[in-house]
Amino acid sequence: MRYYTVRWSCTLAAMFFLAAVSSAQESLSYVDLVNRMIDLEHVSVLPAAGETCKQWSSYDRASKYDEATGKYLRWDANGDGHGIIRREGDKQVMAEMEGPGCIWRIWSARAQKGHVKIYLDGSETPTVDLPFENYFSGDTAPFNYSRLSYDLNKKACSGQNLYFPIPYQKSCKIVADQGWGAYFEFNYTTYPAGTKLPTFTTDLSAEAKAALVKVNDYFDKKMGADPAGTREGEATLSGEATIDAGTASQEMRIEGPRAITAIRGKLTSPTKDREDQMAAMRQLTLEIRFDGQAEPAVCCPLGDFFGTSPGVNLYKSFPLGITEDGYYCLWYMPFGRSAELKIVNDGSVDRTFTYEVTHAPLDKPMEKLGYFHCKWHRDTVEMPKDRAIDWMMLQTQGRGRFLGVNLHIWNPRGGWWGEGDEKFYVDGEKFPSTFGTGSEDYFGYAWCHPGLFQEPSHGQSMTENNAGHQSVHRWHITDNIPFQKSFEGSIEKYYPNRKPTLYACTVRWYLAAGGVDPYGAIPAAERWGYCVRPIAVEGGIKVLGVTSGVTQTQEMAGWPDGEWKDDDQLWWTGPKMKGKLILALPVQESGKYDLSVVLTKAPDYGKFQLYVNGAKAGEPIDLYDPKVTNTQPISLGTFELPAGEQKLTVELVGANEKARKPYLFGIDQVELKKSAGN
Repeated sequence: MRYYTVRWSCTLAAMFFLAAVSSAQESLSYVDLVNRMIDLEHVSVLPAAGETCKQWSSYDRASKYDEATGKYLRWDANGDGHGIIRREGDKQVMAEMEGPGCIWRIWSARAQKGHVKIYLDGSETPTVDLPFENYFSGDTAPFNYSRLSYDLNKKACSGQNLYFPIPYQKSCKIVADQGWGAYFEFNYTTYPAGTKLPTFTTDLSAEAKAALVKVNDYFDKKMGADPAGTREGEATLSGEATIDAGTASQEMRIEGPRAITAIRGKLTSPTKDREDQMAAMRQLTLEIRFDGQAEPAVCCPLGDFFGTSPGVNLYKSFPLGITEDGYYCLWYMPFGRSAELKIVNDGSVDRTFTYEVTHAPLDKPMEKLGYFHCKWHRDTVEMPKDRAIDWMMLQTQGRGRFLGVNLHIWNPRGGWWGEGDEKFYVDGEKFPSTFGTGSEDYFGYAWCHPGLFQEPSHGQSMTENNAGHQSVHRWHITDNIPFQKSFEGSIEKYYPNRKPTLYACTVRWYLAAGGVDPYGAIPAAERWGYCVRPIAVEGGIKVLGVTSGVTQTQEMAGWPDGEWKDDDQLWWTGPKMKGKLILALPVQESGKYDLSVVLTKAPDYGKFQLYVNGAKAGEPIDLYDPKVTNTQPISLGTFELPAGEQKLTVELVGANEKARKPYLFGIDQVELKKSAGN
């Protein structure tokens, strides 16, 4: 173990000067707002009283809080596509805000040609009046910056995003015409009274355009480099450490007042085996204590700290990334007296890690800044019955800012794992001031698309087609959530742990000295090894394998035109033509058996050929029906079978001309009976 100490000082005169800076309300130009899009240092400044960040969205308005009973009603309501404030004639009011404020993010899952109009500061003429889809096309002024306005439908995923400052001094109202599409989110900051902001105009000045080009170019070409450049007085600790197995550590210390401005590193141990690599990135942890804290403010497995898990998954975002050259973290981490860093190896294999820790003098007194916190956890809070669907990402007390999360999902049996709305409660709110429209929407994409994508503030860095490991992230930079007393951030989780569908969350936030961080260290045995791929038993039938698509148990009690045993079935979704599903056919003793199956028919089901141990079993079965129903037992024939686990294979071979894609398959029962002639 090596121990480093670096000492730095700052003159008292400079500190007194900084402490004496006027606390007068801010006056911000449009260029100031644009520059904040790549200013990670500003985010560390503790929020002033009256600063908030909220969201208008199309969430299902059936979800309510009953003040009389203190209960949450229909908290899992899921009709999230068209919720609005009200109608005014043929117009739909999406959002209303009082200033001074600024819209930072606009998102949609299906923006279409109907116009969305933004009215600012009481004007009767909209400042922005565009087809909603053009907010996200990347080629329509004033939003014609490809890394700020983009449609993931044109890339590898789905979803439409605009990250662009739209400020106003007094008020903002957003109204939509018919045909605007489905699903929306508007994230906006409200500043303290007295803050001076410009009213947005689509006729951007040359200075504003230049600032936007600078931000767009940084996101396009320079992510991974510190946007602040080389700072005066900057220094770097670097080295390579082999950390022995079994809680051995590498430790460093930096004397303040300073700020860590970048942490870079790379695991250089031989890790060609993917399972070993994933274990290494969970068994190595980073701990950071600031100013003698009793418990670390940062305590996180290495891969999750750098924004993705499990293992090394290549991606780039603004503050975090993992590339072929190494891993980077650009979050700004200020401290007054000292920072103590420790990399711990809780695994059973020695690991070698290269590191660089860059740090620089503060340009603000520490009293104005928050401590950076980063914690990894799994299930932490058992929610009350009326909020049982909510899964806690962060619960903290004090003054600070919420910065976002990366979420690791283990979902080996497949099926869409999310659909859960994010809900953020600030300073004791009973009803969340941020109420989202779906898990994938919060992470900036849509329709549970399994494709990889990477953008400056959000991405999906790992996927196994929604069946296995999944890693998604969302960073709040300009749309960080300020709080004065407390913050609680949850996301809905529809599938229970027993499925299994398991969440692991890495959350980041700033917190003033004396605030409450409830998250302690998690033992290594709970960080890795819990992702066990179960023997799939869906609808009571054991699944041996699938060549395309995923299987799951589908509840069938709600369909009136059929009766399914145990009110469920084995459901195969996403099969490709000639794709195969292999099921277990348990045989107690050798002999001749009559085999029959009970299947499901529906408008989007295909035509399937069945096989027993590779031998054709009957003719192809057309499962199209205009309604959802089930069949009578279908005889597949008589087979000579040995004792043991045999195979029943289902192959997609075609579809009825009336059937609609994606040609699904459902099976309710498999019955083996000893043949009468046996």
